[in-house]
Amino acid sequence: MTVEKKLSIAVSIALTAAAYSGQVVAQQAQADIEKISVIGSRLSVRSATETSAPLDIIGADQLAATGALETAKALQLLVPSFNFPTSSITDGSDAVRPASLRGLSPDHTLVLVNGKRRHGTALVHLNGTMGRGSSNVDLNAIPISAIKRIEVLRDGAAAQYGSDAIAGVINIVLKDQAQSTDVSLSTGQTYKGDGEYYKASLNSGFRFANTGFVNFSVEHQHKNGTNRAGPDPRQQYASINGEPDPREAGFNRLSHKVGDAAFEQQAVFVNAGYQQDNKVQWYGFGGLSHRESSSGAFYRRASDARNITDIYPDGFLPEIAPQSSDYSLTAGVKFELADWQVDLSAGTGESEFDYYVNNSLNASFGPGSPTSAYAGTLQNSEQNFNIDASKGFDFVNNSELVVSAGISRRHNAYRISAGDELSWRNYGYQGKAGGIQGFGGFTPESEVDESRHNTAVYVELENALSDNFTWGAALRQEDYSDFGSDTSWKLSGRYQLNEQWALRATANDAFRAPSVQQLYFSNLSTLFVADPQTGVLTPTESGTFNNISTVTRAIGQGPLQPESATSISAGITFQGDSGLTFTLDTYRIAIDDRIILTGSVNRASSAVLDQLLGDSGADSVRFFTNAVDTTTQGVEAVLAYQWDAGLWGQWKTSFSAQYNDSSIDSIKVPQLLDGLQQRLFDRVEQVRLTKANPNKGAVWSVNHQHNKLTSDVRLNYFGPYTLGYATGDKTYSGKVTVDVSFNYALTDTLQLGFGASNLFDTYPDKQPEVNSFNGIFVYPNTNAPFGFNGGSYYADLRYSF
Repeated sequence: MTVEKKLSIAVSIALTAAAYSGQVVAQQAQADIEKISVIGSRLSVRSATETSAPLDIIGADQLAATGALETAKALQLLVPSFNFPTSSITDGSDAVRPASLRGLSPDHTLVLVNGKRRHGTALVHLNGTMGRGSSNVDLNAIPISAIKRIEVLRDGAAAQYGSDAIAGVINIVLKDQAQSTDVSLSTGQTYKGDGEYYKASLNSGFRFANTGFVNFSVEHQHKNGTNRAGPDPRQQYASINGEPDPREAGFNRLSHKVGDAAFEQQAVFVNAGYQQDNKVQWYGFGGLSHRESSSGAFYRRASDARNITDIYPDGFLPEIAPQSSDYSLTAGVKFELADWQVDLSAGTGESEFDYYVNNSLNASFGPGSPTSAYAGTLQNSEQNFNIDASKGFDFVNNSELVVSAGISRRHNAYRISAGDELSWRNYGYQGKAGGIQGFGGFTPESEVDESRHNTAVYVELENALSDNFTWGAALRQEDYSDFGSDTSWKLSGRYQLNEQWALRATANDAFRAPSVQQLYFSNLSTLFVADPQTGVLTPTESGTFNNISTVTRAIGQGPLQPESATSISAGITFQGDSGLTFTLDTYRIAIDDRIILTGSVNRASSAVLDQLLGDSGADSVRFFTNAVDTTTQGVEAVLAYQWDAGLWGQWKTSFSAQYNDSSIDSIKVPQLLDGLQQRLFDRVEQVRLTKANPNKGAVWSVNHQHNKLTSDVRLNYFGPYTLGYATGDKTYSGKVTVDVSFNYALTDTLQLGFGASNLFDTYPDKQPEVNSFNGIFVYPNTNAPFGFNGGSYYADLRYSF
């Protein structure tokens, strides 16, 4: 059954349930009293100032007030330590953009949904983006309409939650309300008149069997692309008798598309629970999303050797149109057994990324080449089985020691399927390049179908030894089928100095196992290289070779090892009686054996490499390797205040800021390739790893509620960042953007909202002319923290019943 068919069925079921829920809601007179529990601690805490590690708790109203279409974008506007930059002409990364926490790699942040591990995307970021060589969880596959709150734990937590939690943990809590239905419609566009979008969403819930509930969300998004490319000044057509072709004068010089990708996405998410009795609680949740994107590659001029003028007499812009799908399902039961609180759960999830290329050709096919092709599929799947148990024991000083323990089993699988023959084959026509242009397809030699599993056991202790002092300790052992075992630990403590001030600190040893994407991803292209004397074409392989290939083993690249990290944090918190809260935390994270994707190295650059490759057919190689040790340190502050101004309404204000600095401690390459260090990990990549994220950031927001009107004003500061170019480094200055939104209750059930993002139409610094590709890339097309679209405005209508 196709994803589209699954979505159609899911939407039909959801809409039918919505009609039923309206009847059930009318029968409910009381709202549930919610008990807030947060990640990072199993003790009963209710605010970010009561935890031992820095924590952000972001509610649904805050997410909606950003006016953001995407979940990751909303999170960026609320948490300065979280970065979600814009990139363009970066192949699949235009559709699934990387995000990061605390300036680290996208795969250094663990993502949970309702406290359970979320699967990562199948895509590997390859082309110049932040986090090159990594994969991340696609947060945008989870619609904002389905989210009750997001908890961001800014601290290493691998001992508590497992691999990947080096920078921190993001826990997305799904809505569980069972007594209301919300229907929302929104639309907007940029000041330039492009990027038009609309979004329709439905969230509803109902009860069953008195103690059970089902809450579901259905969302559809459509967004047109944006374009901030400069005019192409180059000669487009071959000269005629030494004179310009007359068509030059009428050619549309805005031939490139440099901006946000166009996309259309549908998503359905469900969250359900059933309280069987006082001791048994069943739960289940999951979702399905499907996104179709479209973005441009580099324009092929009419005179380009890669063009065939019989097909495209004026040249062509290849369109990369991937389709990405995610599904997940988790079910579990909580019960009491011998005074232990037990949580038994099982979950599965999968990401599929299908590459399609349109408005293109395979030049080696000749004038009869088709203009579109399926270029292959990436699939990542994950299954998790967990048993968690906790119990309180009498402890010294009449306190309670909470002992938690558990075991988990995880299975990961990764698959690459080849594209159409047209997408990768060289047919030999006039010596032209083979493969569909824009994104050459995955070859049969690139296909993989591999898996791995791991088993983990952990124990965690937490104790409020006195009214003033709490502490915690955790230890986890994980055993992987592909590289062996790893152990991580964590210590934490919090001391209440007085009624308002407290000190807190953590220390932990975390790790990140190499992902199945990094272990098994390969993208090999067969190139035909002409002998300079005879002209005979010889097939050679180039591209990314995975960790199990004979080529990487011949080079001396052994099995990938886990990244290990040691981090410490210390902070102070303040919680006043008048509504003022303040937290200040410092941290230092040292990561050893970070995994990178090397630069491409060809035979001609090394006699040793030439000998090692032998008759493998490989002409150039790049691969994943544990090559870098880094240190990241920083400071984060959050200040919040709320007050009642009487006739002037209710006010809330908050200010949060962060500073971080990353440095490379050492660079290590396979021993046989000594001397090629600069090619494997050059200055451009070193800068991308350490300086591509803004090292400063801040958000100041003011919320005002008066009668039927709610207003939000937010100032966002995106600090300076640096990109490396072959011509040298370029530092882009920090910028401030202003967002405003207003919401007015027309009736008790109908609300109208409108607002502007980037109100004053702020743009990043322009690229140096030498790096602008003839002035076409006006702004940096990778790692732009707040994008390069300028201002936009929107309106939305929400009906609740």
